[in-house]
Amino acid sequence: MTYAFPTPATRPEAEPKTVYTVASGDLRLATNVKTWAMQQQVEAEFAAAVNALGWKVKRAHGVDPVTGHGFIDNQRRGMDVFASIPLDAPLVVVEAVWQYSHHVLSGLRDHTGPILVVANFAGDFPGLVGLLNLTGSMTKAGIKHSSLWSKDFTDEWATEQLKTWLETGQIVHDESHVRDLPALPDSDEKRLGVALAEELQQKKAILAVFDEGCMGMYNAIFDDELINPYGIYKERLSQSALVAEMNKVTDEEADAVRRWLDERGMTFHVDNDGDWKECLTDAQLASQFKMYIAAVRIANDFGADAVGIQYQQGLKDLVPASDLAEGLLNNVDRPPVYARDSHDELYAGKALPHFNEVDEGVAIDALITNRVWTAMGLDPATTLHDVRWGDDWDGQFVWVLEISGSVPASHLGGYANAHSYRQSYYFFPLGGGTLAGVSKPGEIVWSRVFQMDGEVHVDLGRGTCIEMPQEEVRRRLDSTNPEWPIMNAILHGVSRDQLMARHKANHLNVVYAPDAETADKALVAKAAMFEAMGLQVHLCGDVLKGL
Repeated sequence: MTYAFPTPATRPEAEPKTVYTVASGDLRLATNVKTWAMQQQVEAEFAAAVNALGWKVKRAHGVDPVTGHGFIDNQRRGMDVFASIPLDAPLVVVEAVWQYSHHVLSGLRDHTGPILVVANFAGDFPGLVGLLNLTGSMTKAGIKHSSLWSKDFTDEWATEQLKTWLETGQIVHDESHVRDLPALPDSDEKRLGVALAEELQQKKAILAVFDEGCMGMYNAIFDDELINPYGIYKERLSQSALVAEMNKVTDEEADAVRRWLDERGMTFHVDNDGDWKECLTDAQLASQFKMYIAAVRIANDFGADAVGIQYQQGLKDLVPASDLAEGLLNNVDRPPVYARDSHDELYAGKALPHFNEVDEGVAIDALITNRVWTAMGLDPATTLHDVRWGDDWDGQFVWVLEISGSVPASHLGGYANAHSYRQSYYFFPLGGGTLAGVSKPGEIVWSRVFQMDGEVHVDLGRGTCIEMPQEEVRRRLDSTNPEWPIMNAILHGVSRDQLMARHKANHLNVVYAPDAETADKALVAKAAMFEAMGLQVHLCGDVLKGL
């Protein structure tokens, strides 16, 4: 008998002083086509910087004549592209837009040469967000890498960092703002955190996950073996079940949600007669309200403590965006939802934390925050934001934190300050409204739960959401996505480059406190709870300096 033995694959040898580049893109064709011009611009700027240092750039894949763009747009395409790249060559992933990390993770896992992820520091396209997700995913996967960001790769700092990487294969950024949690002195807050961790062990929590994994966010999936010891378990649900439940919600029930929001002064920018690709309609909103009701009812069915809706894959082609429902869920004061066959209000007087894009790191964080803030008599409303962009203002660096959904109205100062605009057709083809507005000034605690070296870690920090002149807020909105909610935040003792170097995710979780003293106390309780659960806890920047 003869066998058809496979022919061993051969790889080309790396060309001298040559950087090989790839571009991971979106899964959505319309998004890739829309953003391709910006990607080409950033690649050209990066190539010019490499050329100026005496090296050349070789792009590892071309433009697809059928789709009209040059992104790696699915996992199989990524595997095929990496098969032609020399294993030991200097490799750069160039990002100007959002990207799906799993498109390239298989090739990055196998690559033995130095790896660099770069992005343009700009707000108009979320390249920074894509970079942070990919580096966070690589950190979880244990893939060695470096990262770099710049407006156009002509500034001295970026040029020197690039030169270092070309010569040594690595960039070491300043992370001096991070320190491990020291021993916490005895206090009421410490005892509260420990007691809440013990309670979680006894009274376990359930995360309702509507289709695990979203938009390539490998870093956002936490294995059961890691989180079950904390007392946290997952209920894996299908988004098809959510749609089925939405179909059971009556028009009258959806109308009641709309009336409740209208009475509290929320503004819906509706145009039922305009172009359906551009305009928000009452029908889109009604569907979103049905999703809100359906999510609460399913959560109640399974006794869930938090809910995550994937949305972007699959659900986007069936119903309008989940964002408005997400923001409502995260607020304590929200439209009442009743059981199917009775007038029993579900989760009455409580926020039902929603972890946007089923980011399970956010789910763990929001769950712990909810329990600590509630126990302290504080507003437990949380949201995750993309670390989208930022700029100097009045002598300080102020971050633009922005997300398409999940922002509670209390973060905006109430429903009277909330607006709903139509989501962009390129990302949300069936539309739907946002829960948008400008975050109120105040003290915040920010955090991120992430995976590194096979363990679960959390970074904790403090910040201030500041009030800015209307024209500056408008400039920042117009530089990003004006239909989305925005937070203009100063992170205490953490510079722009320090956050970019350290942060292991595209998402950052935020919660308000009434004043700085209360914020510090709540942070102690939160740190104590995380530590008692068994996470590796780190403090970032000017926080709890007296310890």
